[in-house]
Amino acid sequence: MTTSTSLVYLIALPLAGAALLLLGGRRTDKWGHLLATALSASSFGVGMYQLTQMLGRSEEARPVSQKLFDWINVGTFNVDAGLLLDQLSICFVLLITGVGTLIHVYSISYMSHDHDRRRFFAYLNLFIAAMLLLVLGDSYLSLYVGWEGVGLASYLLIGFWNQKPAYATASKKAFVMNRVGDMGLSFAIMIAFATMGTVSFAGVAEQVGNTSEAALTGMGIMLLVAAAGKSAQFPLQAWLGDAMAGPTPVSALIHAATMVTAGVYLITRSNFVFDAAPTAQLLVVIVGAITLMFGAIIGTAKDDIKKALAASTMSQIGYMILAAGLGPVGYAFAIMHLLTHGFFKAGMFLGAGSVMHGMNDEVNMRKYGALRKFMPITFATFGLGYLAILGVPPFAGFYSKDMIIETAFNAGGVKGIILGSVTLLGAAITAFYMTRVMILTFTGTKRWDENTEPHESPWLMWLPMAILAIGSVSSGFLLSRGDALENWLHPLFEHHEEHGHLLEPIVVSGLALTMVAIGVAIAFYKYSRGEVANTAPENVSVFTRVARQDLMQDRFNEAAFMRPGQALTATLVATDELVVDGTARGVGSIAMGSGSALRGLQNGFVRSYAALILVGAVALVAAIWVVVQ
Repeated sequence: MTTSTSLVYLIALPLAGAALLLLGGRRTDKWGHLLATALSASSFGVGMYQLTQMLGRSEEARPVSQKLFDWINVGTFNVDAGLLLDQLSICFVLLITGVGTLIHVYSISYMSHDHDRRRFFAYLNLFIAAMLLLVLGDSYLSLYVGWEGVGLASYLLIGFWNQKPAYATASKKAFVMNRVGDMGLSFAIMIAFATMGTVSFAGVAEQVGNTSEAALTGMGIMLLVAAAGKSAQFPLQAWLGDAMAGPTPVSALIHAATMVTAGVYLITRSNFVFDAAPTAQLLVVIVGAITLMFGAIIGTAKDDIKKALAASTMSQIGYMILAAGLGPVGYAFAIMHLLTHGFFKAGMFLGAGSVMHGMNDEVNMRKYGALRKFMPITFATFGLGYLAILGVPPFAGFYSKDMIIETAFNAGGVKGIILGSVTLLGAAITAFYMTRVMILTFTGTKRWDENTEPHESPWLMWLPMAILAIGSVSSGFLLSRGDALENWLHPLFEHHEEHGHLLEPIVVSGLALTMVAIGVAIAFYKYSRGEVANTAPENVSVFTRVARQDLMQDRFNEAAFMRPGQALTATLVATDELVVDGTARGVGSIAMGSGSALRGLQNGFVRSYAALILVGAVALVAAIWVVVQ
């Protein structure tokens, strides 16, 4: 492993931008957005330079490291603050800075009328810096610092318009649920140190063979809890839909391309732990499969365009988690789908923002319709992302999602049949709800009110959308050509196991496209035959009502955790008041009562004092007499 002196610039550039804009205050309002965008682009430039350098070295010499400083030296616990750039982290660095810069450019126009635009860009830079630290840290502890930084930045961005109580509540909900997941990462780090004596990735990888399976299983489960929180996976997924309260560029950056993929990074980076802990690995697969279906079902019932895309994100991350849980054969495909998803989902979120921009911030798709005539560029770029997420060849999702479906079938036995069927069903449901989004938004007749005048977005908004659309078309082919990404990541996942083919690739592709066609056909049948109501019908099935309420996830959390927590808190408060405070008050009352009684003896009359002296003297003489006798 070689060393590098330039890795720190990847993080330092956006971090300096955040600090300058936050500390500079209103004096930076006029040019703060330009500085933030330039620094994000510069970080992308450093990442591209590092990639070219990496390509010029042999496979063994490609990882580079940089020690920043001595961090913790307490007894046997010694941790250096350091950075690691290898074949896995460079994929995330380029995704974070590349897509992040496009979102910065988009935001220049999207947030142009916001009084606090400079602060918004400072938070964007802070998020980029924290996410880069997360994927560049060379230990679980360094990763944890970036992990918490991302949580802080997401809280600030989701609640950016916190003057609206609902938006402030949404940011708190995301923050609290992520803290639950963060406890999992904390415990995983503790287990690593207690059983292996190290928290560095290299150290843990070396010690896996000397560690009990029980300890590795515990660490793997805790890492999964952390991933579930950050990547909105079951059972910590309830925050993602509410997080759409933030400005739309936030949804594209955090909830499509970067933050929600952190859990996938954590699991693939910890591949040595999960490969040695099959129980934890199986739980990863189960969580991914459940969330895949969970998000897809929710997406079918959402009329809010951003919440429909958020449910889609939840489902697509489920595909990635499922692939990562399939072990060495699935890691590369999880990363491939993560990268392609970063292009087409970020593009669709920006497209949703463009629609909102042209529709006076309206988010209800039932009040759209026929927008392809008024917003042709948005329609074209969004449409390319739509074809990519459906997995239509030759678009990006065809290469990445089909590989996950094939890997799921080839897991073997009943497990393979179940997982393959789930991924196929998820593809059909995805095709249904995404076609529903396209129909309600861009086709049919107009359903907006007379005061609305739809219009195309300015070039600073549609240019990033166009670039992302190019990625939606080409990224899958480029990453899969000659197994490019799989070969690139191979050194990190060396124990590659070959599985027999339950279904040949051409059969898998045929089944997937058939399921997609069924989903598209059902959506066209349901939403293209007649007028679409401006309001959601109330006379619907129980299934639809439950899906509209996010499969009752909030009600479950309220019943299982919030209400019992409130009852426990009330019990503890009552116990504190009756026992702890009651005891303290009782002692005080006794002291005060005794003092009041004794105070009556201090009346100031000499005869009373003489009488007390006489009584005392008699008592003393009597006591002496008793003792002498």
